[in-house]
Amino acid sequence: MSLFVNEIEKAMTVSEGIGNRDPALATKYINRQNFKNHNLMAYDGVQGVEGFISHLPHEKSPLKVVRAFQDGPYVFTQSEGDLFGKKVFFDIYRFENGQIVEHWDNQTDSTPPNQSGHTPTDGPTEATDLKDTEKNKALIKEFYEAIFLKGQSDKMPQYFDGDKYIRHDARGGDGLSILTAMMQQLAKQGMDMNVDKIAMILGQGNFVLVVAGGSISGKPVAYYDLFRVENSKIAEHWDVIENIPPLDQWNNQNGKF
Repeated sequence: MSLFVNEIEKAMTVSEGIGNRDPALATKYINRQNFKNHNLMAYDGVQGVEGFISHLPHEKSPLKVVRAFQDGPYVFTQSEGDLFGKKVFFDIYRFENGQIVEHWDNQTDSTPPNQSGHTPTDGPTEATDLKDTEKNKALIKEFYEAIFLKGQSDKMPQYFDGDKYIRHDARGGDGLSILTAMMQQLAKQGMDMNVDKIAMILGQGNFVLVVAGGSISGKPVAYYDLFRVENSKIAEHWDVIENIPPLDQWNNQNGKF
């Protein structure tokens, strides 16, 4: 058995430590002198992680890392587990010299299977087409900018293979036609979903994660959207949308992004 621990394994150890309520394990690979946390509910530094764990219910509740990918110094994971209720998480870790120096996340309540039978986390988990990472990141960046920043909804069909599109959110079922109808219905109801900026685009092979800031019905939110690309088209999508609390409720000043 190799003694070498890679960065994906180190990131997963954080989740293991939190689930086990073990602060020493959760912070094992975190730089104790230089760690910035963008979870606005946590206090800054490694002490914030330790303090967060101390406030969790004492019963162990394993966090299952469903997907884990790496893009240069960044590892990004999708997880599920029970932290003050059943949740779905995205976490991003930035490494320097083998240690975690920065962390971002987004979480939301878990939901039952949607009308197409998909849960928030099921589906393929392994990255393929590793040589196409940068091409796929460029595709998703172009899509996100065109549709959400520029409002060019008429271009939507060019990014999909007809109606072959798998959705994992609870708001609807599979197919581009259902997604388009849902977006139109939400707009009629005054529930406008706006994107103001793209903060980060990370990818490995056919999986690409977009981190963006915006608002829903005027309230600030963070969007984490994970896409699976197949033959240069968007084939599948998972997401977590989290409300951003008012500034006076932040426990650190690092910002969500």
